[in-house]
Amino acid sequence: MHPEFTVLFMLLFVLLCILGLLANGFIVLVLSREWVRRGRLLPSDLILFSLGLSRFCLQWVGMGNNFHYFLHLVDYCSGPARQFFGLPWVFLNSVTSWFGSWLSVLFCMKIANFTHPAFLWLKWRLPRWVPWLLLGSLLTSFTVTLLFFSGNHALYKGSFTRKPFRNMTYHQWSRILEMCYFLPLKMITLSVPGSVSLASIALLIHSLGRHAWRMQRSGHSLQDPGGQAHTRALKSLVSFLVLYILSFVSLIIDAAGFCSSDSDWYWPWQILVYSCTSIHPFILILGNLRLRGAFGQLILLARGFWMAEVV
Repeated sequence: MHPEFTVLFMLLFVLLCILGLLANGFIVLVLSREWVRRGRLLPSDLILFSLGLSRFCLQWVGMGNNFHYFLHLVDYCSGPARQFFGLPWVFLNSVTSWFGSWLSVLFCMKIANFTHPAFLWLKWRLPRWVPWLLLGSLLTSFTVTLLFFSGNHALYKGSFTRKPFRNMTYHQWSRILEMCYFLPLKMITLSVPGSVSLASIALLIHSLGRHAWRMQRSGHSLQDPGGQAHTRALKSLVSFLVLYILSFVSLIIDAAGFCSSDSDWYWPWQILVYSCTSIHPFILILGNLRLRGAFGQLILLARGFWMAEVV
């Protein structure tokens, strides 16, 4: 790839991260103000606040990690930078995946209209469990981070001796550790919350199908409030799942070593990796009444300021 295209994709990556920072920062700011004013947040808003905050931090850590890795590859692999950037990135990426999954579950429980006793019991209990689910996500992500720390520490020690095993070079040993330890750990860490989101979407689609069937039998329009609520939730969840799958596949390819910093496709893949954390916040803003109203006021304020400057 020509250097011009590398610079172009690098600039697109920075622009994507800036948009993600602005959107996630906006979510955190609006819900923080609501939290201070009311003294509490609704369960869905609490998850949104946690998700926005974790994504905001993830964007900063991700930009620092990617640029240091791209500009100082040797120092990154053999120095403390792998731990300094890598461990917060692993923790934030894991906790962000879990927060997004719990948001999908809460949407499903709130809108789906199943009458099974177990579903009704869970629907009644889940809002009370939200703080504990968030805390459990933090503890799970911390445990995963410790597992990554042990592997990174082994690589860091091996970088000094360059002879971790008797008949194996350091490069061969690090490659085996990456493929047999880090890659499966990343796949498990990301696929479990992704499966939770997929199950929530499947239940919501099934609920929407049952709702549409009942409306057709009774002769009512599918554009009733229940059907519209199903449709709005499905649009949000499906968009999240599509972006999550893109990020998941890109992360796995990146972890497998197919896109190192000297690869022509390094920055395009990084754009896909961070597409979910940068684009999905805008979908959440447009799908939330309070956030959409505050965003509209911000647009009007910016438009008025721009018109005043022009005049």
